[in-house]
Amino acid sequence: MFRSLHIHNYRMFAAGGTVSNVGTWLQRTAQDWLVLDLTHGSAAALGTATALQFLPMLLFGMFGGVLADRYPKRPILITAQTLMAALALTIGVLTMTGSAQVWHVYVMAFVLGMISCVEVPTRQAFVVEMVGRRDLPNAIALNSSIFNLARVVGPALAGVLIYVFGGTGPLFLINALTFGGVISSLVFMRKSELNPTDPVPRAKGQLREGLKYVIRREELLMPVLLIGFVSMFSQSFSMSIALMAREVFKAGASSFGLASSMFAVGALGGALLAARRARLSKKVLFAGALGFGLFQIATGLAPFYPAYLLLLIPTGIALITINTAANASVQLATSPEMRGRVMGIYMLVFTGGAPLGAPLIGWLSELGGPRAGVILSGVLVLAGTGLAVLMTRLIGRRVRRRPVLAMAG
Repeated sequence: MFRSLHIHNYRMFAAGGTVSNVGTWLQRTAQDWLVLDLTHGSAAALGTATALQFLPMLLFGMFGGVLADRYPKRPILITAQTLMAALALTIGVLTMTGSAQVWHVYVMAFVLGMISCVEVPTRQAFVVEMVGRRDLPNAIALNSSIFNLARVVGPALAGVLIYVFGGTGPLFLINALTFGGVISSLVFMRKSELNPTDPVPRAKGQLREGLKYVIRREELLMPVLLIGFVSMFSQSFSMSIALMAREVFKAGASSFGLASSMFAVGALGGALLAARRARLSKKVLFAGALGFGLFQIATGLAPFYPAYLLLLIPTGIALITINTAANASVQLATSPEMRGRVMGIYMLVFTGGAPLGAPLIGWLSELGGPRAGVILSGVLVLAGTGLAVLMTRLIGRRVRRRPVLAMAG
C-alpha cells in the first residue's frame, strides 16, 4: 500500500504535501465561512466564490498543460507555491484587520485559480518523474490519501480554530506558513534520482495536438469525459456540505467542520483501498461514478444530522474511487512527451466544470433549499455517467470512419 514512500524524493514530496494540504483545507473551510459571514448566509455568493476559483481552469487550463510540457516542472512548482503563499498571507491580513470584503475573496479565488492552471497539471505530471511508471498508480492513490487525510484534519481543525480565534483571519495566515513544507521538499530533492521528461520545443499547434491525442484514444477519452461530468457537480459538494450543515441542520462552525471531516474520512478510506489495487479497471471507474450519484441523493434525503454524517462516508469513498481510477488510467495511457498537455485537458474537465455546476447548484439551493440542490446534483451525476459512455462511442465511431473515408477519397 505504501511502496512509493520507499522513494526518497517522493517521501519528501509527500511529507511537505501533507503539511501544505492541511493548510489548504484550513483555508478552504475559512473561505467558505468568511463568504457566508460577509453575505449573511448567501448560497449564491458561496457558489460564485467557488466558480471563480475554478473558472480560470476552464478558460486557460490547457495552456497550463502546454507550459508543463515545455519547461522543467520543479521550478514551475516552486514558483507557483510561493505565489499561493503570498495570496494566503494577503487575504489573512485583510481579514485580521477587518478590511475584508466579499469582492476581496472573489479576487483571491480567481487569482488562485489562475496559478492553479499551471501548477495542477505540472504537479500531476511531475509524479511520474519521481516514482516511474511502475509505481505511478500507487503514488497517485497515496497522493489522494494525503489530500484526504488533510481533508479529515483540516476542516475539523478549522471549525475549532474559528471558534477559538473568533474569526477566520488566523487560518489564512497559518496556511501561508504551511506552504514552506512543500516548497522545502521541492528545493531539497535529489536531482540525480529524478527522471525528468525532455522539454518539448515550442511549436505551433501543440494545444491542438493534445486535443487530437485524447480524442483519438478511447482509453483516454472515456475517463476524461466521465470525470468531466462527475466533477461538474462534485466540486460544489463542499459548498453543499456548508449549506446543509448551516441552513438545514442549523449546525455551528465546529459541526460544519465535523461534516466535512466525515466526508473526508470516506475519501481517505477510498484512497487507501485504491492504493492496495495493482490496477484500476473500468469497472472501478463506473462503480465510483454511479455510487457517488446515488449517495449524493441519499445525503439530500437524510432526515437528521447523524444520518447525514454517516452517509457522507460512503459518498467520500465513491468520489475518491472515481477520481483515483480516472487519474491513473489517463496517466498510464499517455506517452511522456504528451503528459503535460493531456493532464492539462484532464484537469480542465476535472475542475473547469465547477463554474457551471457550482452556480447552478447554488441557485437551485436558494430556490428549492439545500436538499433540492444536493438531490438534483446526484441525479445529474448519474445522467452524466451515461452521457459519457454514449459520447465516447459516438466520437470513437467518427474517428474510426475518417481514415476509411480518406482512403476512399
